[in-house]
Amino acid sequence: MRIIPAILLTAAVFTTYNAGAQENNKNKKEVTESDDLLGMLEDGDAKSKSYTTATFKTSRLVNGHSIENTAAGVLDFKVNHRFGELKDGFQTFFGLDNANTLIGFDYGITDWLMIGVSRSTYQSEYLGFAKVKLLRQTDGKGMPFSLSYYGAASVQSMPAPTLPAGQEYHFSNRMFYVNQLLIARKFNQWLSLQLMPTHIHYNLVPTTAEPNDMIAMGVGGRFKLSNRVSLNAEYYYRFNELNGYFNSLSIGFDIETGGHVFQLMATNATAMTERAFIGQTTSDWGNGGIHFGFNISRVFTIVKPKEFKGSNSNKW
Repeated sequence: MRIIPAILLTAAVFTTYNAGAQENNKNKKEVTESDDLLGMLEDGDAKSKSYTTATFKTSRLVNGHSIENTAAGVLDFKVNHRFGELKDGFQTFFGLDNANTLIGFDYGITDWLMIGVSRSTYQSEYLGFAKVKLLRQTDGKGMPFSLSYYGAASVQSMPAPTLPAGQEYHFSNRMFYVNQLLIARKFNQWLSLQLMPTHIHYNLVPTTAEPNDMIAMGVGGRFKLSNRVSLNAEYYYRFNELNGYFNSLSIGFDIETGGHVFQLMATNATAMTERAFIGQTTSDWGNGGIHFGFNISRVFTIVKPKEFKGSNSNKW
């Protein structure tokens, strides 16, 4: 009779052992599967790209373009002013009596293509441009910088000059062309730098001493002072040295307020198109030729992204 309790005890021990072994094997299997899944996720994260954002606050550094594009489906309305020289004093109310104005519209076709048109009172100039993102900086290892191409064509609409009898002023004489590369890197959340190699072609130049093609190198940067304010600067060095023209130097602040971005600046350029402020700036910082200016940017969402469908907000 004592054999039955012994059999039952032995069966109970083996049952407990097998159950524990199965539980341990199940746990080990779950741990292994969990480790494999984590490894797969880590591999996927390593393969995915995380692009660097907010290298600059707007699509303009100061006078010139930055690496940034207007987002797809977004219209950016711009109003820019450049005033006369501050050294003129009260006679022109420190230059405020002499204002050049530019009104423009930028539109994001896609996340990598932006187009724009503008009209400037400086020599009554109309301009159209396209800006294309070619390379994008990535976080961590990967692409160390961003690269964009900017191309523009502009035309003057001023009355034709008086020419000697028998000579004709062709429409092509009014045309100008700009080709520019924008090479930028965001080093950290506070500092971004940009290079701007530039080529400008003038179909007609004022004097025979001036070349029809100009090469310049621009350098600029942004230093973030707070979440809404940054200090910007840009300088263009012209390789074609000409008497009467000076290299463009501009220093300013970006101030963001909701859907608006204000850019306040001091610059020696009165024009706001590349062919003029890079190649034909006539004021000299060293001689007090400083102009106050500002840019105002207001964005409107024309085509809402899918994730914002149904939203009543018209701001990006």
